[in-house]
Amino acid sequence: MIVAPSILASKKETLIEGTSTLFSFGAKWVHIDIMDGIFVPNTTFKPDVVESLKKGVPGMFRDVHLMVVDVAKQIPEFALAGAESITFHFEACKDEDEVFSYIKTIHNLGLKAGLSLKPNTKAEALLPYLKDIDLVLVMSVEPGFGGQKFMESSLPKIAFFDQYRKDNQLNYQIEVDGGINQETGEKCAKEGVDILVAGSYLYGKEDANNRIKELLKL
Repeated sequence: MIVAPSILASKKETLIEGTSTLFSFGAKWVHIDIMDGIFVPNTTFKPDVVESLKKGVPGMFRDVHLMVVDVAKQIPEFALAGAESITFHFEACKDEDEVFSYIKTIHNLGLKAGLSLKPNTKAEALLPYLKDIDLVLVMSVEPGFGGQKFMESSLPKIAFFDQYRKDNQLNYQIEVDGGINQETGEKCAKEGVDILVAGSYLYGKEDANNRIKELLKL
C-alpha cells in the first residue's frame, strides 16, 4: 500500500516540516490538490507549492490532482514546477479527443498521467482511456472540500477498476481520495486500491506514525 498525505489538511506555515515528518514515517507520496474556484468552489495551491515540496522533501513522489477547468494551461505549469504525476478530471473535458490530448501531453512531459471521476460519474465512463493511463483516482467525497465523510459508493468503483485491469492485463494504479482513515482504508484495500490519500487523518496527529504504519499494512 502507498500512503499519500494530502496537503489540503496541512497548515501553510508548517507544510514542509509536517510533510517531511510524514515522509519519515513511511508515506512515500504527497498528494497536492489544485482547485480553481470554478470546477470546484474553493481555490488552493499554485505551482510554487510543488516547487517548495520538491526542495523541502526531495524524496517524496509529487502527486498533483487538478480540479480545474483549464487543464491545458495547468499541466505544463505544474510539470515545470516539479510534479511527477498529474491527474485531471474526466468531467473537465468536453469530449473524448480532449481527454486523450491531455493524457498525451502529460506523457510527453515525462510524467505519469492520471484520470479522476466524481462520485456521481459511473466507472464505465473511463473505459476508453484505461489502457492509456497510469492511474485512476476514485473520489470518495465530492471534490472541493477537505474533511468530508467517506462515501461507500466508491467501493464498487474501486472493485470495478481492479477487476478490469486484471481481466485486461493493465498496470494502472488505483488511488482513492476522501474520508480515508483506518476503517475506510481497510474497506478500500479489500477492493483492490493501491494508493490511499489521507489528509486530516494524518496531518497534526500525535500518533501519525502509528496511523501510517497501520495503513501501510493494508
